Amino acid sequence: MKKLAIILGCLTGWSAQVCAQGGPQAGAQGGAQPMHWPHHKKATIVLTYDDALVSQLDSAVPQLKAAGFKATFFLTSDIDYVTIPRWRQLAREGFELGNHTLFHPCSPSPDNPVSSASYTQTQMIDEIDLMNRFLYALDGKTVRTFAYPCAETTAGGKDYVDSLRRTGTVQYARIGGDVTSVITDFAHLDSLRVPALGVEDHTDAATIIGFIKKVQEAGGMGVIMFHGVGGDYITTATDVHQAVLDYLKANQKEIWVATFGEAMYWAMRHK
Repeated sequence: MKKLAIILGCLTGWSAQVCAQGGPQAGAQGGAQPMHWPHHKKATIVLTYDDALVSQLDSAVPQLKAAGFKATFFLTSDIDYVTIPRWRQLAREGFELGNHTLFHPCSPSPDNPVSSASYTQTQMIDEIDLMNRFLYALDGKTVRTFAYPCAETTAGGKDYVDSLRRTGTVQYARIGGDVTSVITDFAHLDSLRVPALGVEDHTDAATIIGFIKKVQEAGGMGVIMFHGVGGDYITTATDVHQAVLDYLKANQKEIWVATFGEAMYWAMRHK
């Protein structure tokens, strides 16, 4: 079964770099051990971008390409005939398209018009499954990662993570977090509750780079959650985003910058 899982994972789109090391292994077991990252890197940083925002395509993507980094974009159905070809092209270039539900349901607020309060767990998981099919039409992949809308794991006031786990709808899932969200204990990491630094509106470069330095010192993994870059909302200024990429580029001998799927694939196999 393990060999079959490795073959299926590699066939469905994970990078040759990860597949060459033997593929994934799910579950958390054993005690905490130092992680051995690809190419003897000291730490891993994952750059993620939520909500399928145009500013990500216009600002973040050109900066990422210039730096030579891949990233994960968690998409909703808020894409159209103008942006769909652009997202499809990114997938062809090795960027990861993750699932962020169709309608982004979460706690009701003026900024979140679709409330998760009226959802059942089944309805939420059905919506995630439908978004998987939508994304398959974009990139042809059948293995999918997920980010919880608003970093909330509830539907109708009930936590749906275990229900999501039972269905196998997604392989790995990201929640929220702050500058303390440095991952080092991979043996006990819940692959459907992976914490991340949630970058707030107008966060400065020093805060984000300070988080990356903590990850480096710990030899662990850090996931960073962006929204708008140079526009839209929960905005990171373009010069701040560039400064973060410049730091990663200057430290690429130590830091593996990977997509969420690739990093988790590796971590679950080598924990």
